[in-house]
Parts: sequence; structure tokens; C-alpha cells
Amino acid sequence: MEFPKFPKLEQDLDVDVVVVGAGITGITSAYLLANEGAKVAVLESDEVLNGTTGHTTAKITAQHDLIYAEFIHSLGREKAELYYRANTEALDFMRETVETHGIECEFSTQDAYIYATTEKYAKKIEKEVEAYKTLGIDGGLVDSIPFDIDIQNALVMKNQAQFHPTKYLVHLIQHITEKGGQIFEQTTAVNIDTGDHPAVLTKEDRRIRAKHVLICSHFPFYEGTGLYSTRMYANRSYALAVKTKDKYPGGIYLGADKPARSLRSVTANDEELILIVGEDHKTGQSIDTMDHYKALETFGTEVFDLEEIRYRWSAQDLVTLDNLPYIGELTSGQSNILIATGFRKWGMSNGTAAALLFRDMVLGKENPYEELYTPSRFNAHPSVKNFVVENANVVGQLLKGKLDSPTRTPESLVKGEGAVVTLDGHRKGAFKDEDGEVHIVDTTCTHIGCEVAWNNGERTWDCPCHGSRFSYTGEVIEGPAEKPLQKYDYKMMDNLTSEDSGY
Repeated sequence: MEFPKFPKLEQDLDVDVVVVGAGITGITSAYLLANEGAKVAVLESDEVLNGTTGHTTAKITAQHDLIYAEFIHSLGREKAELYYRANTEALDFMRETVETHGIECEFSTQDAYIYATTEKYAKKIEKEVEAYKTLGIDGGLVDSIPFDIDIQNALVMKNQAQFHPTKYLVHLIQHITEKGGQIFEQTTAVNIDTGDHPAVLTKEDRRIRAKHVLICSHFPFYEGTGLYSTRMYANRSYALAVKTKDKYPGGIYLGADKPARSLRSVTANDEELILIVGEDHKTGQSIDTMDHYKALETFGTEVFDLEEIRYRWSAQDLVTLDNLPYIGELTSGQSNILIATGFRKWGMSNGTAAALLFRDMVLGKENPYEELYTPSRFNAHPSVKNFVVENANVVGQLLKGKLDSPTRTPESLVKGEGAVVTLDGHRKGAFKDEDGEVHIVDTTCTHIGCEVAWNNGERTWDCPCHGSRFSYTGEVIEGPAEKPLQKYDYKMMDNLTSEDSGY
């Protein structure tokens, strides 16, 4: 489908609310606030709907893996119930919005299942069943699913949903612009001047002053004093859209065992396909990304009469210390700058819940979920342990990269290949394109200095510390990094090396 196109911001603006990021959270927030009469501007660094939202598996569900037993244990029953309610209300809002506006986005009600193939995870599912009973969740234990998968048990949550996210959001965008909202593409926010009327500063030195700033970018482009880099990690997963001979039986499914496997149907060009998703790992910490696609293909061949792989892609999301998103004041007491991040791959419901919370906070209304999601929280049980573990991982990756001594050279690359190489005694990143041109970049991430790794599946340089991603030419694809990798002219460096060697 064709997405609407929007201009680049070319002048300073004054608005009521500036929204940074045009994914599910940003667009829904702008839609809600425009409906309240607010003067809204949305900034997108790339193209609208071209980021994480456009690559999601688009499950709309409150069943976010095996979490409710964990939440009852670590956060208490009340907060676990609030989390379920917030996501259920988000689903209800989306269902009502689709019905009210007659949005054709393939929205359909589906039961959601988590299944276990091992005794270890079967016991975890049994604990989750008890959590469902405690919280009054509509669902329970089942002993079979309609696939050729040998399971020990499964858990169902009734009346969840799936949809086509971009078709849904395109309609919301139309309402935003009809209400006078402005949307700008290719406009990168880089900083915020705080105060009573904060201003978002762009890469092109434009300023957008507003009463409220909503940070809805994937990774917060501005962290303030929140130290979000130390309180989240990036997790990457892979997807195949496949054609099978058998008709899909309905429902959305997630394997509890690791590596996880997610299944649902999708329609593309009036044809039913099956999405097979999984193989998650921390960004930049995988040996060979193509192996993940191969593993999903093997799974698909074992479970289905697989005819053809039509599409493949990968995406990443951020995970917080306690598995709850950070939604609310960027810094405690700073009520005019709000943030939403850390959706743990459940962005359709969490992102919508964030937008509903943002609306109330901007309008000065009470919201029962504000305390639950507040970014300033620190839940002692999971947060202390995970803070130590994740930041120890960052230090380990930082040291590992600095001590690495690559043996490859640019000359050894074949067309379409990238690798970390040694050039003139220094560690560099090299990629040889289909024309035989070699692109050389510095492998030191511009965020905190970790060494990036080559992702051969997407042909990107990925940082193992905080998930920044760069194109093979060094341009920033995903933050928190703001500056590109340093580039080098390979031919020039080759000439300099020869001269220094006396040739």
C-alpha cells in the first residue's frame, strides 16, 4: 500500500504539543490530542510507518508471554492487574476505533495461546494459569493446539486480536491532518531546551516550541537525567512470511520455550500467509544473523507443508529492567516532557496504552496507570539484579570489542560481504557492494564507544551495548547513537599505506 508523504520541517514552529516519532504511540497520541483541539506537530526522522511499527507481527493482546505470575511475585497483585487492565483497555479502544471509523485494516478477534514443548515450561504455564485465575483473566489451560507440534500443555487468553497496523494508522493520520495537525518526515530531533515551554531542536537547526513534548521515538532521542541507556537493552527478532498448502486454523500462538516461536496469519495481496517469528537475541550479539532465518525456515518446514518464503525481515525492541514499559514524565517533576519506551515487543497494546495515558497527562486528568508505568520507579526485586546484569554485559561487550583482533582484510571480501577487518593496523568495518566498491567505517559506536558487529542479514553495523544500528556506509538507522560512524576512503587509505611503506 502507498503511505502518505509529508514535507521536511523547514521553519520554526509554535504548537501545543510536539510528538517525536510516528509509530503506533506517536500517531495515536497525536490523533487523541488533535481530537481534543490541541495544535499538534509530529516529527519523524525517516518516513512515516517505516520503523518498528511497520515491521511488527501486529498482535493486539494483553498476553505478553508468561508475565503475570512474575508480575504478581515482583510487583504485587494490584499492579499486575493494572497492567492487564491497561492493555485490555488499549485493545478495546482500538476495536472501537476500527468500528467507529469503519477502518479496513483486517482487524479480527483471535484467541491467543502460549504453548510448552518441555516439562520446564509446562510447569511455568501451570503457574501462569493460577495467575490468570487470581487476576480474573478470561482464559485457562488447554492440552492441544491445531499444529503438528508435540506440546505438553498450553494457555489460552480469549478474545484478543490481530490487524494490519499501517492500514489502521494511515486512517488515524488522515484524521490528524483533517484536525489541523502537521506531520514532518526526514526531520530528526536531536535535543530539547527545557523550561515552561520546551523546544525540540532538529538536526537542521529548527526549533519547535510547545507546551508539551512527547518522546515516542523507539529509543529516546533525549534522555535528560533518566539514564535510560543503563536501564534498557535492545532485543532483536526475525520474521518469515510463508505460503503453505494448508489453510491456517486461526488464533495467535507463542512458544514458551527458548528460542521462542510465534505464529499468526496475515493477508498480503489477497493471499493468506503465515508469519513465523522468533530467534530473538540481544542486538549486535549474534554470530551469524542468517542462521536465525534458516532456523525459522526449518521450523516452518517441520510444522507446515511449506511452499515458499515470500518475505523476511527483522526488528528490535527495548526491554526495561522490570519488563514494564517506561511511560510518563521523562524526569520526575518535569510534567511537560513525557516519554514512552521499553515495550518488550508488545508495542501495539502498550503503545496505545501509552497514548491514552499521555492524553490524560497533557489534559491534566487523573489516570489509574500513571504510577504503574512511571519511568522514575525502581522495583527493587527485579530492577537491582537486572541493572547489575545488564550493565555488566555492556562492560563485557565494550572490553570484548576493544580486545578483538580481526584477521580479515578488505581485499578478502567478496561482493555483498561485510566484516570487521584490519586495515593499516587498525580495526575497521568493511563492506564490498555489488559494484565492487569497498565501504570502510570506524567500528566504534558513536554512543559510548562500544565496537559494532556486522549483521549480514540486514547488512548493517549493530552495537552490542545499547542497540544502535548503522547502515553499511555508517549512517544512523536506530539510536541511541545520534552521529554516524566515521567513514574512510579506502583507496585513499590504501595509497597512504603504500607511501608510508616506502613503495
